[in-house]
This record gives sequence, structure tokens and C-alpha cells, in this order.
Amino acid sequence: MIKVSDDARKKLAQLMTEEGFDAVQDYVRVGVKSGGCSGLSYDLKFDKEQVEEDKLFEDNQIKILVDKRSFLYLVGTILEYSGGLNGKGFVFNNPNAQRTCGCGESFSL
Repeated sequence: MIKVSDDARKKLAQLMTEEGFDAVQDYVRVGVKSGGCSGLSYDLKFDKEQVEEDKLFEDNQIKILVDKRSFLYLVGTILEYSGGLNGKGFVFNNPNAQRTCGCGESFSL
């Protein structure tokens, strides 16, 4: 399961609307890809369609799609949004990550 904080939910809904998506009907696709200074990086985008290989989660009124390969890396992750002085952006609090880079955008297991 992937959880979504209140701040992340508000920002996701805002961005989805700005990009022509409907936060009630459409999905947030979260995944993991090779790259970044720690070996793996997070990928977040919006999608209108679910495919058979996707796992679907719904938390805090946000529908989240995760492909089967990424699912193992993301189990238990909390998606948060930080808008403080240190920069704005989504933060993945991933209990599976053993090491993260300074920017928080990549990790390793």
C-alpha cells in the first residue's frame, strides 16, 4: 500500500486539474526506474488509464497506480509534499530504502 499525506493530496489535485486531469477519475502513476546518484529514482506522473499489470491503491481520495516491478520497491511508502524553505516538491518516505541521496530523489536497497 502507498499512502498520500494531506499536503500531497492537495498538491496532486491542483496539478492534475492544471494539466487537464480529473483527480476523482484519473490516476497518479508512481514508479521506480534505474538512475539517480543512488541507483534507483522515483517516477511520478498522471494517467487516464489502468493496464492489467498495474496495482491500484486509493488513499486520501487519490487513486495510485503502480506497475508490478515497482511495487516491491514502494510497499509502505508515504507520498508527502514539502513546500518549505529547502525547496518544494514531492517526498517519498520509503521504508524499504537503505540509502538515499542528498536530494531525496534517488535511493538504493
